[in-house]
Amino acid sequence: MKLGVVGLPNVGKSTLFNAITNAGAQIANYPFCTIEPNVGIVNVPDERLAPLSKLYDSKKIVPTFVEFVDIAGLVKGANKGEGLGNKFLSHIREVDAIVHVVRCFFNENITHVENSIDPERDISIINLELILSDLESVQKKLDKAKNMTKTGDKKYAFETEILSKIYKHLESEKPVRLMKFTEEEKQYVKGLFLLTSKPIIYAANISENELNKENELVKKVQELSKEENAEVITICAKLEEELAGLNEEERKMFMSDLNLQTCGLNKLISACYKLLGLMSFLTSGPQETRAWTIEIGTKAPQAAGKIHTDFEKGFIKAEVINYKTLLEIGNYNLAKEKGKVRLEGKEYIMQDGDVVIFKFNV
Repeated sequence: MKLGVVGLPNVGKSTLFNAITNAGAQIANYPFCTIEPNVGIVNVPDERLAPLSKLYDSKKIVPTFVEFVDIAGLVKGANKGEGLGNKFLSHIREVDAIVHVVRCFFNENITHVENSIDPERDISIINLELILSDLESVQKKLDKAKNMTKTGDKKYAFETEILSKIYKHLESEKPVRLMKFTEEEKQYVKGLFLLTSKPIIYAANISENELNKENELVKKVQELSKEENAEVITICAKLEEELAGLNEEERKMFMSDLNLQTCGLNKLISACYKLLGLMSFLTSGPQETRAWTIEIGTKAPQAAGKIHTDFEKGFIKAEVINYKTLLEIGNYNLAKEKGKVRLEGKEYIMQDGDVVIFKFNV
């Protein structure tokens, strides 16, 4: 899973990125501190892996991971070259979802490029820049498709029709993700890598003294998100930065003192999984215990293909047991004797927390 992090300058975007990735992104109280995109890879926390590894005495644990791409802060008029322009948007065209960090805190010591705190305005500025970037991209493809229709190839007539529809929609300043497409159109649109076609998560960045309190600015973000079926998480980037510098025991104590149930990274990843319709299945043995991310609804052969393409091609069956059931019994062979390990075929739809052994022909 790959996530692009966007936002205005000085909203806490790079602070959050730095905290959740420990990648050391540069942070400063002036716009355009981030010039080249920062990339960080983060392991997805999964509390199932350690006990499963212990059961199998695995040599190592391999969690699944998320890649974060943090680009330079955008400003109003970036498409016309304001600030650093929008050339950095190309770096996030192939991400799976966009994390839009929105400033929902007041701090007179941290400047705001628009000189006031207004999450609705800030969101509209970024959304418009993404729309204008997509308009430019669609216009180029539309001009080409129109020229190619002269060849008589029906493919270009199809492309012209759908690109014209998308262009008109973008002109009305609405994101492509709100459009309805046929299955054939969906496949074509996916290949366009449009920024506004991507699912979006708004990360409402609050101050430490706003933790566990109602925040009117966050409410505004939540209201806006309903209009476009987006996810919203509340996060304190400054606190996440502090937590990142602690060891696990210190972190737990600190979070307990603040009455926090989970850290920002866990909230963000959970929101991403929900938004993208993802889940994880598990494999375990003496060599390693590993989590694998797949889409909800994936069938067993395609899940096997995540491990190796040969597994999918030669798929015979899958031995499957629920993670909790396996831990309760405490032994895979004993679970088999008790009839708790199921044999599933090609039509089996994988479930979150399945522990699997795939059988296949080489």
